Amino acid sequence: MKIVLLFRIMATIFHIPLHEYLETSYRPDCEYVDGEIRERNVGKWEHARVQWLLAVWFGNHEKQWGITGSTEQRVQVSENRVRVPDLVVLTAGPQPDILTDPPLLVIEILSPGDSYSDTQERTEDYSAMGVETVWIIDPKTRTGRMCSGAEWVAAARLEVNGTPIFVNLPEIFSQLPPANNCKSHLADSDI
Repeated sequence: MKIVLLFRIMATIFHIPLHEYLETSYRPDCEYVDGEIRERNVGKWEHARVQWLLAVWFGNHEKQWGITGSTEQRVQVSENRVRVPDLVVLTAGPQPDILTDPPLLVIEILSPGDSYSDTQERTEDYSAMGVETVWIIDPKTRTGRMCSGAEWVAAARLEVNGTPIFVNLPEIFSQLPPANNCKSHLADSDI
């Protein structure tokens, strides 16, 4: 296995075969989109803290809900695309190193550098794979949206239809310092 450290000075786009991507560890991990290695926005404190709090929440409910999950897990959403969502929730049981079956839930936590178009492209990939529920959480605005099917709904309580899976965002956000600015991480120009 190769390990590749990425530095922000990368300006050239490299195209590599999928098998090479899958045999390589990137620090931080990258996504694979149509032969291109794409850097992910590495979360800052609030992003990382929300990710941690959600992982703890789901971990505490694994037995009760019959689930398992992971953070930053490679998910092969199609023949030519591998995404790395912030969290995935799956039916309990053994899992492969690279997920190829749709998770019950994919969670993306917005980072300061995320754009609407990139976030939309990732969620469309999850949907095309067969993921029925995607949550987008914005730590900066203390908001969340859930998508089941084609409909996005803003909600303080995010759920997965037909399951006991849920999270109350105010409970998660109460464990963060007060928000300084309520402007979304998604730039107005991206909407």
